[in-house]
Amino acid sequence: MQDIYNEVAARLGLSRRSVEATSRLLDEGATVPFISRYRKEMTGSLDETAIRAIESTLKSVRELFARRDFVRKAITDAQAMTPAISARLDNAVTLTDVEDIYAPFKPKKRTRGTMARDKGLEPLAKMIMAARNPDCFAAAERFVGKNGVRDTEEALAGASDIIAEWASESSRLRNMTRNAYQRLGRIVCTPAKEKEAELAASSYSQYADFSQSIRRISSHQYLAIKRAEHEGLLKVRYELDNSRGSIEEALADSFMPANAAGECALVIAGAVADASRRLIRPSVETEVSAGLKENADSVAIDIFSDNLRQLLLAAPLKGRRILAIDPGFRTGCKVVALDAQGALLDDAVIYPTVPRNDTKGARSTLGKMIDRHSLDAVALGNGTASRETERFLRESGLIDNDSIFVVSEDGASVYSASDLARREFPDKDVTVRGAVSIGRRLIDPLAELVKIDPKSIGVGQYQHDVDQNRLKSALDYTVMSCVNAVGVDVNTASESLLQYVSGIGPALAANIVAYRTGNGPFTSRAELRNVPRLGSKAFEQSAGFLRISDGSEPLDNTGIHPESYSLVEKMAASVGASPADLPANSALLDRIDPGTLADNGTGGYETMCDIIAELRKPGRDPRQTDTEDPFVPAIDSFDQLRLGQILPGLVSNITAFGAFVNLGIHENGLLHISKIARRRLNSVSEVLRLGQKIEVEVIDLDPVRGRIGLALANPL
Repeated sequence: MQDIYNEVAARLGLSRRSVEATSRLLDEGATVPFISRYRKEMTGSLDETAIRAIESTLKSVRELFARRDFVRKAITDAQAMTPAISARLDNAVTLTDVEDIYAPFKPKKRTRGTMARDKGLEPLAKMIMAARNPDCFAAAERFVGKNGVRDTEEALAGASDIIAEWASESSRLRNMTRNAYQRLGRIVCTPAKEKEAELAASSYSQYADFSQSIRRISSHQYLAIKRAEHEGLLKVRYELDNSRGSIEEALADSFMPANAAGECALVIAGAVADASRRLIRPSVETEVSAGLKENADSVAIDIFSDNLRQLLLAAPLKGRRILAIDPGFRTGCKVVALDAQGALLDDAVIYPTVPRNDTKGARSTLGKMIDRHSLDAVALGNGTASRETERFLRESGLIDNDSIFVVSEDGASVYSASDLARREFPDKDVTVRGAVSIGRRLIDPLAELVKIDPKSIGVGQYQHDVDQNRLKSALDYTVMSCVNAVGVDVNTASESLLQYVSGIGPALAANIVAYRTGNGPFTSRAELRNVPRLGSKAFEQSAGFLRISDGSEPLDNTGIHPESYSLVEKMAASVGASPADLPANSALLDRIDPGTLADNGTGGYETMCDIIAELRKPGRDPRQTDTEDPFVPAIDSFDQLRLGQILPGLVSNITAFGAFVNLGIHENGLLHISKIARRRLNSVSEVLRLGQKIEVEVIDLDPVRGRIGLALANPL
């Protein structure tokens, strides 16, 4: 039987040695970030993407092998195993292949074929397939009057049902049908009965009379169709192009015995046509639909994950004291003051917009708050009344315009109503908590956004339509990857942030915070071993990603794992220095030869290079630290838009079909993927990223639906 590691290696194009070493580490409980960062010599320096691919492929291959074993045992127990079947199982590379092999041996439900067998008609079906007598009616006469068979028509009908069942279990016929759908299949949509008007007024109107090749339908089109079908607006069916010949005829020709003739051939052809229409095609259409759904889910989940990664790794605004505003009209703007660490200092409500227009009172309240707490930057939520509040702020002169930042407030309401927010601010209402979340997103996006379900952050497409388990797994992994890439200060991190550190999880995160609260700040990574239930495995997996500044060991504030501290000592000794002399000392670090040290058995070459890189910039933050200038819209309302107008915009969401662009008004514009570059793009993220400032041209306006079509002003 084929080796699992060989199968994974073949699928991914990696060496078996790397796959086996990575798989064993994963089985021992190591995380993807830990393996990619600290076990390079073992894996052959595989990066995080490759290790993640091994993790997912290993799972699917093990499922395949387990199903193979089950089917092999079931067929063997039925005393039906043959060398040919065994070889087919060995060579089956998908679960579909395995199920095709198993189909003839599966326990049968009550079907037309089983009922015909109960009447003793299987011998007649075998006679017809053997084509020994072209006169089927004469053969059928023998079965009339037995087991309730009334006449030859009933006998032949029962035999046909049995033959149709055999045909439906033929992997050859099923593969022919699958190939036909992949080459010639189309997905066709029509309005559901009495839903024409509702469909025409919906966002799915373009699918009212839609037909597309299965090979060419895009992921977003398929997900939109499935949502419209689920909402009862569309009827969806699959069709085959018969211009190159009927699939039923092709299947009959393939299944027909070589010597079949006369009435027997007609019965067999009819049975195969029945099997195709009643059994094979519906089953294959279900497979095709599942395959399209799986592929569409993969694209959507990948886009969601990429968008989430960009948000989480957005540059923090360090060292600034924040005035955070959750804007509103009737209920006013909720305002909070935060220090540079995000601690709440003060809160208030102002009414600078309609209906009150109390700009004087708002200016006074904000002026006092800014002076009292030395606030030097504004985080303004992008929801209702954001544009009007921003105009007031810029005209007020209270704070430098370059220090006014508009922040997405997607998910802030989810956080403000959560148990976590209630524990953080038990004496504050949801409006204050929401404003705090907006401000903290500017200070440190990663630390704040991890508190919110990623699905509530407002990026991606069709997030409620994709496989929720796959989506959760992908997003949880993305958050974990980002958290570990940046590193976490164990003395300031929230429980929400700590739980994503490699090897920690919710329970240990709570224990770390409880220990910190009861014993004061950690002074060394070694002290983490005192945390209840944080054993040696958890310490191994987490220690390198946890930072301790101003502790007893300077290396604790770097990405160097404690297991490698002895290597740092040897490096220092090789240039006649102490470990404390190495951090940020390029002159000394340039003299260290990792190749020579590795040859001497000091440590692995990749690990030595990583340590030197970390020592050059100890405690470095991989996120961009140079904050861009704030985005300043050029218009205030939809009515100001004109065709051909060139406007500044901010990329607010990325999908498979394009990007949505914030123009500074309520409606976002759609920048279709075909309007971004002169060349064909495989994905929008090749050239655009979330939060990127761009110039766009207005090319289409639909005032009734509030839709704005855009093109990149300077296509790449």
